[in-house]
Amino acid sequence: MIPVKNCIEADVLVVGGGIGGLMAAISAARSGCKNVVLMEKMHSRRSGSGATGNDHFNCYIPAYHGEDIRPVFRETMQSLVGSCKDPSLMYKFLKKSFELVQLWDEWGVNMRPTGDWECKGHALPGKPRAFLKYDGSDQKKVLVREAKKLGVRFYNHHPVVELARMDGRIAGALAVDISKEQPEFQPVRAKTVLLATGLTHRLYLTAPTPAYMFNTGHCPNCAGGQGLGWRVGARMVNMEFPYTHAGPKYFARCGKATWIGVYRYQDGTPVGPFTDHSDTDYGDVTSDIWNSVFEDVMATGTGPAYMDCSDASDKQMDYMRWAMKGEGLTSLLTYMADNGIDPQKHAVEFMRYEPILHGRGLDVSDEGETSVPGLFAAGDMVGNGGCGIALAAYLGWEGGHAAALQAAGQEFRPAETCENITARMALLSSFMERPEGADWKDANMAVQQIMSDYAPAGPRKVRSARLLEAGLNNLRLLRQKALAQMGATCSHTLMRAAEVLDLMDCGEALLCAALARKESRGNHIRADFPFTNPLLADQFLTVGLDEDGQVKTAWRPVRQAIMD
Repeated sequence: MIPVKNCIEADVLVVGGGIGGLMAAISAARSGCKNVVLMEKMHSRRSGSGATGNDHFNCYIPAYHGEDIRPVFRETMQSLVGSCKDPSLMYKFLKKSFELVQLWDEWGVNMRPTGDWECKGHALPGKPRAFLKYDGSDQKKVLVREAKKLGVRFYNHHPVVELARMDGRIAGALAVDISKEQPEFQPVRAKTVLLATGLTHRLYLTAPTPAYMFNTGHCPNCAGGQGLGWRVGARMVNMEFPYTHAGPKYFARCGKATWIGVYRYQDGTPVGPFTDHSDTDYGDVTSDIWNSVFEDVMATGTGPAYMDCSDASDKQMDYMRWAMKGEGLTSLLTYMADNGIDPQKHAVEFMRYEPILHGRGLDVSDEGETSVPGLFAAGDMVGNGGCGIALAAYLGWEGGHAAALQAAGQEFRPAETCENITARMALLSSFMERPEGADWKDANMAVQQIMSDYAPAGPRKVRSARLLEAGLNNLRLLRQKALAQMGATCSHTLMRAAEVLDLMDCGEALLCAALARKESRGNHIRADFPFTNPLLADQFLTVGLDEDGQVKTAWRPVRQAIMD
């Protein structure tokens, strides 16, 4: 049995030290909570998709955009962060966004690198630009510093592997201390819990290099928050619509809006109709509008498609390289410099990356609470309002405040005695007792193969009831084998084994949701239901486990915005 440390207590437990988690911890502490604990799988100073930076913050600034918020709201809902989101949550986020921007600026994140508020990128020509250009290279260091000022206690290298639910509400969690070679269990009693573990990679075969599962565009986070919520009965939403991003071919890096050039075919013809020249204000929005463009042009033989910056001035290129540093693309800049790649002289081929759960996951209220009392969520693991850094900051801020207020009226309960906590301890301990067992990588690659074969993302690939049912059966068989055969030798491999189990939960939720959505919509293309049902246009499909552990799906209305 893995050793068990003494139980600790937290009025508010934050799981994940990315942007959403740090904002939640700061907000909870500023709301009067004196006992805020943050647990992070890696190290909060440089973890998550915002680890080394970001350069676009979706927001509405009255002095910049004008007094009417509605044009900015419309553009936000039509942008890459607006899909699959509740308009009510998005509207409240936009109303709050400038307050958050000012807080970051006050704390020391460079939100005005050109001297004033300036929005660029992710926009159609002539339309309002809703993404503030900022330098986020030090954003994680700044937020960690602010949290520590307020007394937040950090437990780095402590992934949470299970939640405790007692009498219908959250009572705590189980973490694993992986700071040393041999792991130790760390039980936590918590009055409220906020999950902020980021988006999910490694569910599908990695598109640039299938043999290398960590060559991903974002931080290769792995289903932790979605899996934790799923197992305690929290509803999930929009799981059937995995998101696909794009970027340089083979060298997977997001940040396509930071490139200022034009997407062109080999003969120089622009791929899209939106621009024919390099533009630091707008860039080329083609890949935001036509999400599958790079896959489509390869499938039809008209590709490849390239990012062309050959007409950019030296001043524009200096700006782009500066922006890439703020976005955290330093490895890409280093690689291009080391290999003599100059975007003014060399076109860079782009591709569509693999499906990920980015802004797909737990279904939350406008204040960030899930369907399980006492459990909140923020960031890219939220399924109806968590996509992108600004929304992570908002839901972390609102959720941290609500979690702190709710915690004030609760008592601690013996979470460590919950049956599912003790069962998870026994399961993970069995992996350590089986050091010669199957490797976690084998199980992870099997998950990727099943999901890629039986639940692919459209529009070039299709799903059907036959495919999805076969995939679900294969995934459940794989889970049985993994539980019986997977082994671990140290803290690191145990952490990865636990991640694979979370991935299986996400895969099951996605397959079940895809089966229940009997229509084609977005990148969910059903061969047996090829039409789009207009009656479902304002409905979200939720999926979750009932009290007996059976999967249940249901429809709920999309929450519309009430304009001031």
